[in-house]
Amino acid sequence: MSMNFESARAAMVEQQVRPWEVLDARVLETIATVPREMFVPEAQRQLAYVDMPLPLAHGETMMKPVVEGRLLQALALEPGDEVLEIGTGSGYVTACLARLAREVVSIDLHADFLQSAGERLQQSGLRNVRLQLADALDFKPGRQFDAVAVTAAVAELPEIFSTWLKPGGRLFVIRGLSPVQQALRITRRGESLHSESLFETDVPYLRGGEPIAHFTL
Repeated sequence: MSMNFESARAAMVEQQVRPWEVLDARVLETIATVPREMFVPEAQRQLAYVDMPLPLAHGETMMKPVVEGRLLQALALEPGDEVLEIGTGSGYVTACLARLAREVVSIDLHADFLQSAGERLQQSGLRNVRLQLADALDFKPGRQFDAVAVTAAVAELPEIFSTWLKPGGRLFVIRGLSPVQQALRITRRGESLHSESLFETDVPYLRGGEPIAHFTL
């Protein structure tokens, strides 16, 4: 029997995302509208609305829906905002960002992720996304953004991340040592950065953002 994805999506919003303190009306409407099953690997499609991370190629994962919801809410996006996403992955968060903002630039290390995400975004009718093959730790966009979403963890916050923010810009990033990492919202206020801890989670590390091993004798 085929799954009713529309009902599953509505249940995910009401039983998972909203109870996890995601109350922003635009975010909830976006999550209730974007068909997450389109962005899930075929073998995992029946699990598209389950409260768990889902595996992708290259050892990557899709974050749990509740974490995605908190990420979107933390960025406090306005319709005219320009957003940078670090880690396109499946393209699902990209699609949500594109519905909430004016423009999204999304980068990833894996060309196959960009190709499949691009196809799914096109099928969704989203034309305000630019996908780019790039390494986040060496990325120089030549511009700044109203919001930056980092969809993987870093052990320490790379200095380059803050250079991408406009004054008043918001950065969502997960920092720390697995299995207890902190999701942070960092806001640029003039020349200073204000950091706010949002919740604990555990997600895979960004390539190059892993903890440095310390050897002792």
